[in-house]
Amino acid sequence: MRNTSDPIKENSNVMNTQGGEKKVMKKILSVALSTAMAFSMFASVAFGDTAVTPQQQFDALKAKGIFNGYPDGSAGLDKEMTRAEFAKVITKLLGLKEITGQLSYTDKNYTAKNWAVPYIEAVTAAGIMEGKNVEKKIFDFNGKVTVAEMATILTRALDLEIPAETDNSAPAWAKGYVQAAINAGLVDAKANFSANASRELLVGAAYSIDQAQSLKVTSYEVSEAGKVVTFKISDGESVKVTLDKALEANKETEVKFTYKDKEFTEKVTYKTTVAQAVATVSATNVKEITVKFDGTVDAATAADVDNYAITGKSFESASLSEDKTTVTLLLDENSSLTNQKSTELSISNVKNADSTKTFAQKVTFTPADVAVPTVETVTALGTKAIKVKFSEPVRKAEALLSSNYKIDGKVIAASVVYSYPDTVILTTNVTEGAHKLTVSNVTDFSGLTLVPVEYDFTAAVDTTAPEVVSVTSSDLTKVTVEFNEPVKRVDSVYANVSSNTPSSIKVSDTKVTLTFPNGTPLNYAENTIYLKGVRDYSDNSADREAKVTPTLDTTRPTIVNTEVKTDTSGNYIARLKFSETLKSSTLEDRANYVLKDANGKVADLDGTNASGNPIVKPYLDPNATNTVVVNLGKDLTGSYTLTVSNIQDMAYVPNTMLPYTFNLDAGQAAAGKINRSWIETVNATTKYVYIEFNKTVATSGAGNALEAAKYSFSTTQGGTYNALTTDNNDIQLVSSDTVRITTTSGVVNDDYVRASYVANADGVYFTQDNSYNLGQQIKSNAQVITLKTDGATVTSDTELKLEFNGKLSYVDINDFVVNNNGTNVRPTSYTTSSDGTVLTLKFDSLPVDTDGVTLSVTNGNTQDSYGNKVVIPSVDLVDKVAPKAKSVKIAGTATPGQYTATITLSEKVEEVDNTVFPGVQNLFTAKVNNTDATVNSVVLDATNKNVITVTFTTAGSVNIADTDKVKVDYSAAYTKAFTDGGDNNLAAFTFEDLYNYLK
Repeated sequence: MRNTSDPIKENSNVMNTQGGEKKVMKKILSVALSTAMAFSMFASVAFGDTAVTPQQQFDALKAKGIFNGYPDGSAGLDKEMTRAEFAKVITKLLGLKEITGQLSYTDKNYTAKNWAVPYIEAVTAAGIMEGKNVEKKIFDFNGKVTVAEMATILTRALDLEIPAETDNSAPAWAKGYVQAAINAGLVDAKANFSANASRELLVGAAYSIDQAQSLKVTSYEVSEAGKVVTFKISDGESVKVTLDKALEANKETEVKFTYKDKEFTEKVTYKTTVAQAVATVSATNVKEITVKFDGTVDAATAADVDNYAITGKSFESASLSEDKTTVTLLLDENSSLTNQKSTELSISNVKNADSTKTFAQKVTFTPADVAVPTVETVTALGTKAIKVKFSEPVRKAEALLSSNYKIDGKVIAASVVYSYPDTVILTTNVTEGAHKLTVSNVTDFSGLTLVPVEYDFTAAVDTTAPEVVSVTSSDLTKVTVEFNEPVKRVDSVYANVSSNTPSSIKVSDTKVTLTFPNGTPLNYAENTIYLKGVRDYSDNSADREAKVTPTLDTTRPTIVNTEVKTDTSGNYIARLKFSETLKSSTLEDRANYVLKDANGKVADLDGTNASGNPIVKPYLDPNATNTVVVNLGKDLTGSYTLTVSNIQDMAYVPNTMLPYTFNLDAGQAAAGKINRSWIETVNATTKYVYIEFNKTVATSGAGNALEAAKYSFSTTQGGTYNALTTDNNDIQLVSSDTVRITTTSGVVNDDYVRASYVANADGVYFTQDNSYNLGQQIKSNAQVITLKTDGATVTSDTELKLEFNGKLSYVDINDFVVNNNGTNVRPTSYTTSSDGTVLTLKFDSLPVDTDGVTLSVTNGNTQDSYGNKVVIPSVDLVDKVAPKAKSVKIAGTATPGQYTATITLSEKVEEVDNTVFPGVQNLFTAKVNNTDATVNSVVLDATNKNVITVTFTTAGSVNIADTDKVKVDYSAAYTKAFTDGGDNNLAAFTFEDLYNYLK
């Protein structure tokens, strides 16, 4: 530790530094005489680093007024420094206040006229220096300072540990301090510590101190998308700071870092013109959406129309502005927004200009079409046609009527060609010169009609056929050729060779879009497109050619939006919106969809097979763009995940999506309804009617569930309904999904209660049979908590799932007994779903064949949160366990090369129609050493019902050796050729092994 108990003494001719604990001395120690100063002063200056020469150091300090030099202008670097010079340098470096009008010492010539007095008084007042002879008040301003004294000051300044052992030539009083400086690399062990320090050494020390004190940031550079800031320091060094959180673009932010023991707080701005966010989404008409980014975006992904989606809408195109900051989305001709209705736009896979950010978000906006359409431009196409472009998309029906156009005040007999969304071409002869066109009765897609106005245009004879402006291709089957004027038609087209013709030629204004069949695509390299008879509206015609090298579509399809709801039949329907057009064979492949429950187990339900694949084949929604519909069946309870994979796009070289998994909650997806209703008698005149919904109800707004007018009852389901109460105070919310109605009406058990215009917490109204009136029969307390229809299902040989019409709050597993044809089986444990409506009982063993198997709950303790007990006298169990193949035995027959595979199943099954399924043998395959064998017959054992015998003959009727590999496969997961008593399909199976182990 620092030792300041004694002043430094050497023949009483030293600088006294006792007082270093004072605040100003601390300033020197912690700031001025920093580690950086020490290394620079001794290592760089004293030991020959001439990157900055002593003279340059002196000049820099002189410019700051720290040094003045001698009258002859020299620096006097070779001269020894004095205590007075040292006092001045310390004062200037630390910014001490120079003190005048005070004389603390009695040295000869120590007067107010002495240049050194203000500096000596300053360091004295600060406790940094004292007189050489304190008693006599002698400062000795012309005295010298030794190297040992400076080393001692540095050691104290840096708070270095004083070592117990020393090995240096310094005077005895300084050995410990000097050794500490040597060990720290601050001073050369071979230095002459008794020698006086020169002015050059003082200049070096002062320069280092000044640099340490005046370090500042001269510039900075932001990189890695705002994650890294590199600061340029005034000493020429650079400091790289990696931030925990990337800087927000174009926003001033403070960044803190430490350099050479100095803490810096710098305000930096990550200035970029590259987009970091979606600034706005707006629509001034119902056909076009403007997506404004806060900077530039990648042209390829931003102009990819598949990267934008609105549920139930289709897009025609996406165009990027010249400054690459704004995308205009055009809906297709059969899709329109609803004016003044909030709409959600999904944006995905759009990259910013430097690809450091990919936008994937949903933005809500409200279209506001309040302006009538106008004519934007009128252009004569020679003297035989006129092109009219409107300010916004207009309806085709009105735009095609030639009676809506007049030239020079006269009705014209024109042929009108409409190009969606906003252009018409009038084919009619006009003379050369100036004309006026009047347009009227043209309407936009929100119903606003153009105000008739005259528009000037000038016609001139056109004798030049259309010229190619550009040609682009994003795939091997599609090419767009743009011309310098509107094209009337193209006679024929081919690519490279005359036999390679497009399957379609679409002409729209100045663009010609060519689609080639997959069987005859373009080359990967450069292609020449030959266009024959390219004709304009002045009937100028010419053959044109253009060269194009396709840019392959390498973007994978992605899911941009998911939605799960129940249909009118109660099936859970997942709607998956993809980013682009899909290959039908992959989207229809049921194996590409896997449903799993909350525990990660494959969900083998009524709508899915044993592999979790949907039973019903997924399909593309004909009324929505790139939207796949997946029917998951009715048997969903609780939380699940649906994983979608292996779906490909329509690119010539198909791109395959990466696996995508999303969560779905059956409770949230289910349509709103009344779960149950029951009565509790309060007294002779008053009753409580409880109504439990299946979702949290709204308590404000139009769908408020706490309004008395919304509740009524009737003695019959289709009878006259009367109010339960007229007082809103009688409606109490007893849980988030249950209301209690206090009533004095004559309502009794088995009456019907009705709730009308009640909404869930999100404001979505509950509906039943497309009506806002929900009905439910009132039950007694003993009947109120019951199983749903077919609500007791065996899901495995150890699990029984019970679905209740309400939420359980307490479960006693001793209440539940399974009777297996006279033998009672009790559960060992249980779990409940997150919403409390599903109870899963665990058993050591359960029969999967549920014929004659029942469940009962009598006089039990299991109840809901309102004290209603579960009472189930007896209910049949429903078999939801698919039969499986357990084993196979293969044996030869008397016929050479003919064998039987006897497959034992987990339970009894039936064949369709209880007869041999026509062609059932085609559902089985057999192979020997990967060579197909012929399946001759498939027979279900009529007695045991759990044994299937497959007879097959090897290729060439060759007998099978023990070392041959035999494979028997059944892969008809969706045919239901074999089903158990619960109508569960026999699961697909494969047996493969050496014949020696299968026989």
